[in-house]
Amino acid sequence: MSVRHLLTAAAAALLGSLVLAAPAAADVSVQPDPVSAYALTAGRLWSVVAALLGLAGAVIGGLAVARSAGRIGTGNGRRGAIVALVSGLTGTVIGGLVVAAADGGPGTGYGIVGGFAALVVGLIAMVLGGLALARSRRAG
Repeated sequence: MSVRHLLTAAAAALLGSLVLAAPAAADVSVQPDPVSAYALTAGRLWSVVAALLGLAGAVIGGLAVARSAGRIGTGNGRRGAIVALVSGLTGTVIGGLVVAAADGGPGTGYGIVGGFAALVVGLIAMVLGGLALARSRRAG
C-alpha cells in the first residue's frame, strides 16, 4: 500500500467520523436520561475506537522503532512509522472530538475518560512513529 493510498484512507476515515458526529452535536438541548455503567453509548463507543486506533499505532510505532534500530527484522521501519503516525493522529483527533463533545464528567456515558486515554495513547503513537521515521530517513 502506497503512502498516498494510506493518507487518502486516513483522511476519508477522519472525514467520515466528522460527518457521523455532526448529527449528534446538532441537538444539544436534549438532556439524556442517566445511563447504566455497562451501557455502550455513542461517546463510549467512539472513545473505545479512538483508543484502539491509538493503541494499534503505539504498538506498530514501537515495532518500527525497533526495526529502524536494527533489532528486529531487516526492513527500515518506514512503512510502520507512517502507519503509526496516521493511526495515532486519527485516534488523537477522534479522542479530542469525544472530549470536546462531552457534556458531563466521568461516569455520565459521554466517554470522556476513554477520550482522554485516546488522546494520550495517540500522542504516544505519533511520537514513536515520528522517531521511527526520523531514524529510517537517517539510515536510508
